[in-house]
Amino acid sequence: MTRVGLLWDEPVVFSRFLEDCGVTCQQLTPQLLAAPFFRGSFAALVIPAGFANPAYSRLLPALRAVSARLRRFLEEGGRVLVFGAGIDRPDAYNWLPFAVTYRHEHLAGRLTCESAAACTALFSEYDPDAIECDGYFPVHEGEVVARMDGHPVVIRRQVGRGEVVATTIHEYPSKGFMRDYCSSCPETLF
Repeated sequence: MTRVGLLWDEPVVFSRFLEDCGVTCQQLTPQLLAAPFFRGSFAALVIPAGFANPAYSRLLPALRAVSARLRRFLEEGGRVLVFGAGIDRPDAYNWLPFAVTYRHEHLAGRLTCESAAACTALFSEYDPDAIECDGYFPVHEGEVVARMDGHPVVIRRQVGRGEVVATTIHEYPSKGFMRDYCSSCPETLF
């Protein structure tokens, strides 16, 4: 069974969702993530919404501390699914190995797919006319998967043999997407 690392300070309901998708979930706290001795093998890492907001999480400093390990993880074939930062910090994604800026702003409405296959897989269980987002990516070096009101709200980028999908959409991805995203690649050392 594929292992996924869920990065958060304490247990969250998202872990149950991942297990319902057929993947084994291991929680990675900021302390464990940044520990120099920690090594784990995962197909994907999942970072929930609000990761950069100190009112919700202390994850951002840990992500910055492990940015070199994260790059290696991606280059070797790992995947990262990251949600909205949850605070207006343009630099909230500066731990990724490519440029992404974030604008925190509540958006609700119709999701317009630029990359139909990826977008359909991500949100197949939702009404594309009634989606909520916590922001958008005004500047980025990724491929736009979906927009709302003209703003990129889902982007993806290949990094070596791996991939990053960044989304500001507040819904869980479809179970089919999570199952495929987390199990269609081998586990990689982080």
